[in-house]
Parts: sequence; C-alpha cells; structure tokens
Amino acid sequence: MTDKITTHQAQEDARNETILIYLNGRIVPKAEALVSVYDSGFMMGDGVWEGLRLYDGCWAFLDDHLDRLFEAAKAIDLDIGLDRDGVKNALLETQKANGMTTDAHARFMVTRGVKTRPFQHPALSQQGPTVTIIMEHSKPSIPRPIRLATVPHIRGLPMSQDPKLNSHSKLNCILACIAAEKAGADEALMLDVHGFVNTTNACNFFIVRKGEVWTSTGDYCMNGITRQKVIDVCHADGIPIYERNYSLVDTYGADEAFLTGTFGAQTPVGAIDGRQIGSGEMGPMTKRIRALYKALVERERT
Repeated sequence: MTDKITTHQAQEDARNETILIYLNGRIVPKAEALVSVYDSGFMMGDGVWEGLRLYDGCWAFLDDHLDRLFEAAKAIDLDIGLDRDGVKNALLETQKANGMTTDAHARFMVTRGVKTRPFQHPALSQQGPTVTIIMEHSKPSIPRPIRLATVPHIRGLPMSQDPKLNSHSKLNCILACIAAEKAGADEALMLDVHGFVNTTNACNFFIVRKGEVWTSTGDYCMNGITRQKVIDVCHADGIPIYERNYSLVDTYGADEAFLTGTFGAQTPVGAIDGRQIGSGEMGPMTKRIRALYKALVERERT
C-alpha cells in the first residue's frame, strides 16, 4: 500500500525538534531527556502512562485521566512519587516551558525506576520511580478513513494482563499492528476471548447500524476516556447506544464505523478486511458525534 497512514498521524511541526521534556522534576531539552538502560520501563515494560490532549489552554478531561493513572499505579503497586496536584503542576510546568496553548499532546509516563541488577523482581527497583512527560505540538492529519484488518491477536483475560491497564507492556498490540500492516491495513481489529469484535490495537471501536451505535461490552478493552465520553454524549442526545457483544458479520454490514481515542477523538473507518463500510467515508452519525464531543470539550474548558 502506497498511502500508509496511522491513527496517530499528525502534521509535521518543526517546533517539536526543540521541545522541552519533564524528567524526574527537571525540564530538559529533548536531547538530554535520557533514562538508564537499567530503568524498569526500558528493561521490563514495568510502568503505566496516560495520553492527554490540550484544547485552547485546557487539558481535556484531566480529572478522568488522573483517576485512571492513579488507579493503574495502585493496581501494579507503583508509587508515582507525586500526588494529584503534583502531577497537574508537572503537566502545567511542562506546558508553560514549551509555550503551548492548543493542539498539543502529552504522554505522561511513570515506571518503577532504575534497577540495581538486570532482572525481573520489582524489589530490584530501589531508587524510586522514573517520571517523564513528553509534550509535542500535535495536530491530527489523517487524510482518509482508516483501513482495518482483523488479526489473530486478542486482548486477553484479566488474570493474564488486564486489557484495561494502560501499561508500558504493549508488545501484544504492536504484534497486532504489524499483522494488520502485513495485510495491507492501517491498524488491527482485535477480537475478544469469545470471538466478538472488541477494539483495535490503539483505539476503541464503534459501529453504526440503522441509527444505533454499538461498541463492545468493555470487558476486554482499554477503558478509554474518549470511549466513555462518546457513550455519554450519545445518551445525552438521545442516540441509541449499546455496549454489547457483536460479530464480524454485524461489523461488515455496518453503515458506519469509527475509532475513538485521546489523540484523534473520532476517526472514521472506511474499510475492514477489504470490505467497504457504508460509503467508505465519514458518515452522518460519526459527524454528529464529533460535533457533540467537540461541544463537550468546549464546556469542559469553560
């Protein structure tokens, strides 16, 4: 495929070459934002993260993101080393240092920190957490609807690695993305453990059928904040919305499909497994939900 794109594709911005990055209480140039090869995040994928989006001076749904960050840290028994105000202050300091006012994306990452020896046991991380914020000028630039391919990789059961956990361990999703690209698609459509349509490797997934909006039960996918906001605005605007099990057959016959995520908000899907979905372009329901979501972000800002 010659027009390969990704769901996190942004306009090129030369300012990102000189961004300043938050690292363990210091704000340093990009070239100096380095962590040890002994860091547990690098060595073991042992950490959690959040992606946040800046709209007109406001970090959208910040409290929801902080709730999820601290819940994830608690789940893996990781002390972030900052309270909620500390995380907010670090975010605002980094924003101010970079002079960002809108169309910015932040990735807040915390790992268990530097290990004393290169082995798995968490007790080997004795120096405290590593906390990093990468903040970039980032305006989505996705020139066409996304193409998906169903892959054999699934989001697993909670007793293996709970898919609701926003952890640094993303190899399963990366392998799914590779499989989709090998099949000529942009991103992977992943099923759940029962074979029902679930999520993509990087975003939550919705379809529209006969005026109804469907998404997965949420049992086996990331508990996306944008996903929940879409569900909320549908309820508030009287749009029939269902969290339910549904199959690929239901999906192929959908009138529309779209992805949700902090970066792209709502991104239309044009084809799945080589089958055109609806008109192959963004449909009227997706446009309606986009407008409702945009209005919600604006209300949050004011």
